[in-house]
Amino acid sequence: MATLKRYKDLEKSLAKRSGSFLRRSYASVINAISRGIRVGRQKMTIMLVPHSEKRILNIQISFFGLVAFFAVIFGAVGFLTWSSADYGDVVGKLAGKTTALKSTQADLDAIRDSTTRLVKAARSFQAALDATLSSIGIKGQADAASRADGDLAAFFSPAEIGSGRLREAAEIERVTGYLEQSVKPLNELGDTIAAQGGILSEIPNIWPIKGGIGHISMYYGQNENPIYGSWYIHKGIDLSTFRSGDPILATADGKVVTVAYDISLGNYIILEHKHGFLTRYAHLSAFKVQKGAVVKQGQIIGYIGNTGLSTGPHLHYEVHLGTETIDPLRFLNIRSGSATLTR
Repeated sequence: MATLKRYKDLEKSLAKRSGSFLRRSYASVINAISRGIRVGRQKMTIMLVPHSEKRILNIQISFFGLVAFFAVIFGAVGFLTWSSADYGDVVGKLAGKTTALKSTQADLDAIRDSTTRLVKAARSFQAALDATLSSIGIKGQADAASRADGDLAAFFSPAEIGSGRLREAAEIERVTGYLEQSVKPLNELGDTIAAQGGILSEIPNIWPIKGGIGHISMYYGQNENPIYGSWYIHKGIDLSTFRSGDPILATADGKVVTVAYDISLGNYIILEHKHGFLTRYAHLSAFKVQKGAVVKQGQIIGYIGNTGLSTGPHLHYEVHLGTETIDPLRFLNIRSGSATLTR
């Protein structure tokens, strides 16, 4: 009991001392605040004495007012500093945009130059094609355009372009339309050549497999992909002899411009011929020519194979005229005499 009484007395003593300390601390804080308020309310006089004999200007302001004045000044200076830095950042971004705009303008100028060259090339192509078609009695695009629009020159030189469209873009569309319209007379050219039954060594018109053997396993145009099962545009014809190693012939005189391998086409060769023709031979098992070689119509250039994405040994054969692919069957003249040429 005596020990418990001592603990309670000690607890009361501590509580009394703590309360006394808190009261003194509170009173000290209140006194400090009061003194601070009194000091802050004290007025100071600022005298502005001119060098002339004008009246002296007295400005009375409290300490609080002076502190508020300097706070406003410092705040204004800080805001101006921040605004200046932000303005510099905006100026830097604008400079970057200006550089990008100049680069874009340079790209547009390059596109305009390319478009000009494209239009000139299309005009030359038009003239050459019309002359060729006229020589065999086929009406060219110039005649058709003159009947429809009065003058083919207007077809390539539009005077007015709709708002928001570049003149060059409209010219490209017109050139594209002209090239698309050229397909029909080119097909007629192929029909005429096939009807004549002649072998023109500069035009790809012989069977590309030696001996005229093989059959067409896939035609030109829309077909079902034998590997993926989806519909796609087959840009050539597939010729099969059910085996690898049969010789492949150049279908026209020309030059070997590509001898390469592609994951899809496998081993392939591209020949460049006169009159803008190109022929491609794909899925080869081996090559017989090298890049840069000049070949003759009927010359062996490779052998049928099963390389690349292929379901069996066959030859994938394409004919290009300019940037367009053409059904090779429009030019093929399957005769034993032409198919067995060897040089």
